[in-house]
Amino acid sequence: MDFRKIINVAVIAHVDAGKSTLVDAFLAQSHVFSDHDEIVEQVMDSNDLERERGITIYSKNCSVNYKDYKINIVDTPGHADFSSEVERIIKTVDTVILLVDSSEGPMPQTRFVLKKSLEANLRPILLINKIDKKDQRALQVIDEVYDLFLDLDANDDQLDFPILYGIAKEGIVRYEMEDTNTDIAPLFETIVKHVEPYPNLMDKPLKMQVSALAYDDYIGRIGIGRVYEGTIKANEAVTVCDSDIKKQNRKIANLYNYQGLKRTAITEAQCGDIVLVSGIENIEIGDTICANGVVDPMPMIDIEEPTLSMNFMVNTSPFQGKSGKYVTSRNIRERLDKELEVNVGLKVEDTDSTDTFKVSGRGELHLSILLENMRRESYEIAVSRPEVIFRTINHELCEPIEEVVCSVPNDYSGSVINSLNLRKGEMINIEDEGSYTKVIYHVPTRGLMGFRTEFINMTKGEGVLVRKFIEYRPFKGEIPERTNGAMISCATGKTMTYSLWNLQDRGQLFVGPAEDVYEGQIVGVSAKTQEMEVNPTINKKMTAVRSTGNDEAMKLVPHKVFSLEEALEFINDDELVEITPDAIRIRKKYLTNLDRRRHLREVKANEKEAAQ
Repeated sequence: MDFRKIINVAVIAHVDAGKSTLVDAFLAQSHVFSDHDEIVEQVMDSNDLERERGITIYSKNCSVNYKDYKINIVDTPGHADFSSEVERIIKTVDTVILLVDSSEGPMPQTRFVLKKSLEANLRPILLINKIDKKDQRALQVIDEVYDLFLDLDANDDQLDFPILYGIAKEGIVRYEMEDTNTDIAPLFETIVKHVEPYPNLMDKPLKMQVSALAYDDYIGRIGIGRVYEGTIKANEAVTVCDSDIKKQNRKIANLYNYQGLKRTAITEAQCGDIVLVSGIENIEIGDTICANGVVDPMPMIDIEEPTLSMNFMVNTSPFQGKSGKYVTSRNIRERLDKELEVNVGLKVEDTDSTDTFKVSGRGELHLSILLENMRRESYEIAVSRPEVIFRTINHELCEPIEEVVCSVPNDYSGSVINSLNLRKGEMINIEDEGSYTKVIYHVPTRGLMGFRTEFINMTKGEGVLVRKFIEYRPFKGEIPERTNGAMISCATGKTMTYSLWNLQDRGQLFVGPAEDVYEGQIVGVSAKTQEMEVNPTINKKMTAVRSTGNDEAMKLVPHKVFSLEEALEFINDDELVEITPDAIRIRKKYLTNLDRRRHLREVKANEKEAAQ
């Protein structure tokens, strides 16, 4: 086959900086779409959850042609919880387009993805996006990016990065802010001038490393990666080297690459290209596919360990099986095994109970995305409160620490600072930004559970909160849990307006009228610290007496409706979140009062025995 110039580019940035929108512009102005194609915004965010939340969860590939170059583009996630996706993708590209918001400047996740790029010896291209904002401060942001490069020990070549200005949603990239062009041609030109295409190594034996996985119900597990040397062919016999340098003789069944957005079957691909291979059983991230009989593995790809775990359990509530299709432990296990095929940041372990699995991930969002997908696939499941994963480093107990950046209106900064201090946070920096205050804290992951909801309430929804894992540090000590007691239903039935009207003065309700509840379900949170058992199913007694005031309309305060993340943040250790296709409920682990008292006695007896 003839050698073709190939450049692989990753678009990296913080959440909501415009990565997916820029990729839209790449595709639209490369004439990838035909006249009859329906063009949607953020076309790379093909998953339903990605569209609803407006975030990129899975890294995805596409390709465009420019002059005599083929440019493979990788759209990467911006959330720290999906950082394992970013780390692996960086190894397959020739350069990165660093997207920075013209008013926000570099954010914590910007630092993470840039650090990985510089470590891979890539020379980034800086694109200052959203220059049409009224509060844009592009020149100051460029200085901040230079400071960030210096802080990350960038070499002289990396510091000599080209700077472009853009409005991604309008498909505009310019060399200077004053330019008047209305396309992204300057970005294409900068890529081909700034980056050398992949060298011609087609005469060498095949070497390809798997950096990502996909799964297809028809063809099984698919390995995705870059061909570093030689050429790869469909139906070719190869040798696969794994992490233990064990070789396996296998045969590639199908070979694909990306042409525009479409995964296209091909017979052969050259070095430099990103391809998808099927037919190799149990292929893993980091495996090297070599020419038949050749054992020449590439260095393994390190994947950061999970920092958070929770127990996935069979739903045992009285409403079990009413709305879900998959409710048994076997169903849950099969679904988790399927997720492990592609989600390398996830870890699943068996527990003492056959109905419970310990699932570990990179953060609350990472695990809640899996739960939300399972819920939409008609699974029923109960999950425990997320717990951080401790490690012993140099004979000392250590826990994960996160960097938290809060930008809050000045009036609320005191409340936010006080809350982070109570959560064992350490202030790193505080800056005045006009009517806003920007504070940077290092806080234990344990202390941030439940903080996002509290933060939104404290700042009346006007604050911006960004967090990312940085490292493990020595244990910070005990952190107080939720202080408000729960309102626990002591009856099963339909809620009544009369009983809810009497209860709403005692705290905040989580249920509305005519909803099904069961004994042990948490129907609200009390204004006091003590838990209280309530009966939300009582209706008003009918009498034959009529008097003024008896028939007044009962107005209920709107009840709190939890999202999945909010429910996970809210619960304490003795509570569970019940997740079904049509509802998210919060319940006690032990549903009856008798069972809760019995469990409490057992805990106290065990503590007394341990003390002796």
